[in-house]
Order: sequence, then structure tokens, then C-alpha cells
Amino acid sequence: MKGTLKPNCTIAVVGDIHDQWELKDNACLEALGVDLALFVGDFGNEAVGIVQRVSALQLPKAVILGNHDAHYSASKRGRKKCPYDATREDRVQQQLDLLGDTHVGYSKQDFHALHLSVVGSRPFSWGGPQWRNHAFYQQRYGVNGFEESTAQMMKAVHSTYYETTIFLAHNGPKGLGSQPHDLCGRDWKPGGGDYGDEDLRCAIAQTRQLGKEVPLVAFGHMHHQLRHTKDYQRTAIFRDQQGTIYFNAACVPRLIKTKENGQYLRKFFLVSLTPTGVREIQLVYMRNDFSIMTKEFFYQGVESSSEKLLS
Repeated sequence: MKGTLKPNCTIAVVGDIHDQWELKDNACLEALGVDLALFVGDFGNEAVGIVQRVSALQLPKAVILGNHDAHYSASKRGRKKCPYDATREDRVQQQLDLLGDTHVGYSKQDFHALHLSVVGSRPFSWGGPQWRNHAFYQQRYGVNGFEESTAQMMKAVHSTYYETTIFLAHNGPKGLGSQPHDLCGRDWKPGGGDYGDEDLRCAIAQTRQLGKEVPLVAFGHMHHQLRHTKDYQRTAIFRDQQGTIYFNAACVPRLIKTKENGQYLRKFFLVSLTPTGVREIQLVYMRNDFSIMTKEFFYQGVESSSEKLLS
């Protein structure tokens, strides 16, 4: 474990894309001048073209693929709906090949210019208390359940170069609440339920036991817009007693068409990270000419030890 985190680091976190990423988004993100870009997955239903555009981004980046990125491959039901000949092409592998080392699922990247490491959680996670898609995970990763999944993450953690460790996941960890509006709360059935990942929760706890700092856990999957009400949105941020910020970035849709010339406003989350932790998180709406139309603060550092913030 070496080095001290860069004094002022700006990290872009891109929530679930769901087919809304153009080459113009690459240019906008590069114009923001961030130090690092994190993508939480769900580019589309095995949307190789979208992943190809993201892979061309000329910035330091880390990516994890989500459940939609294996939509036609991971489950029996998905395979029945597959629109292409899966015996002739493997679009999951095509995405992984395009991303290369930038895909951190069950892996890690060390960012030496920033003095921090990014560790990826279980890729293609659907969330929930049951281990899903058994054959898919066994064949691709040799993983057969939550314990083995945690062990895979910890292999990556043990190989990180820096003490400061960010976890990048598609779905967040278990333990952030069971109400429908909580960060990983189930909102499609009455009564809610904690749909967070148990393997990720265990990996974060074990990482702390190694003495590493975990200032940020970034993920998506559970959209901010709730299914059962439009009166309020999902909780986006939780700060625990150790000061870790858990951030759900799934603000969907990420492109908003304006009335002026039919152009889009493009959403990017910017996280300001310092050696003492996350200082602030803001959502910026960017025009095609790279100007920022408006900013919305999602989080500003506070002294209290445990809190939830609504988006």
C-alpha cells in the first residue's frame, strides 16, 4: 500500500446508460476535464456498439457490466429471447474484449496519477438475496455462490497497489435499507425488501479489516424514479459511520431532449474526492457546446456520522 491520494480528485460517475451514449458524450466528458470516469453498467441489452463508443473514451476509466449487458446470455429466459445466433457469436465476450483491462468486474485497476485503486464487484449483477444465473457465473468465472464471489473480489483487493480503494459495482451492497425508496430497495413489489448484494457487503467489510480506506462505493441498477410513486425519488446517497459514501448513480434517462433545436442535455455526476473523503457530489446538465446549463448538488460533506440524502 503506497502513496497518498491526490489532494483534489474529480471523478465522473456515469449511471445506467440504457442505449443513451453517443460519441458526443465522449467529447462532453473529456471537456469536463475529470481525472477519472466510472461507468456502473447497463449500457443496453448486450449493446456492443454502445460499449465500443465508451471504450474509445480518451480518459482514465473503469467499467463494470450490468445485468442488461448479459440480457440474452445469463438466464434461460433471456436466451429464449436472443435476437442473434448465440452459437456463432458471444456478445458478452465482445463487450469484455472491447473494454479489456478497463472492465474491473472481479478485478481491479490502479490509477497511479491519483494514488487510488478501483475494485470491481460481481459483474452482471441482478441483485437480490438469491444466487442467480448459476451456469453463467460458473462457466465464465468459476463462481458458484456468494462466498466464492466475495473471495473473487478479495483476490482483487489483495492485489491493489494503493490504500485508498473505490468499489465499483452495478448493484449496491446489502445493508443500505429495505424500504422501496432505499438505495437498493425493491420497489416493484409491495413491502419493499433489501435487494443489495451480500457478496459486495462482505467484501467491503473485509477490505476495511485489511486497513484500507474505502471512501466511495459507486453503483446503479435501481433507478431513481420509483415504480410505485412519482411523488419522490429513490434515496441516492448513504454515508456510513466509517465515512464511506454509497452512491447510486442510476438517474435514468440520462439524456433529456430540450425544446431548443431538439438538442440533448447530457447528465454527468461529478464526485469531488479528497484525502479525507468525498467532499461533494453534483449532477451537471451539459449542452452539446460543452457549456453547463445547470448543476444540482446531491451531497455536500457534513460532520454527522450517518445520514441519508434524497436525490
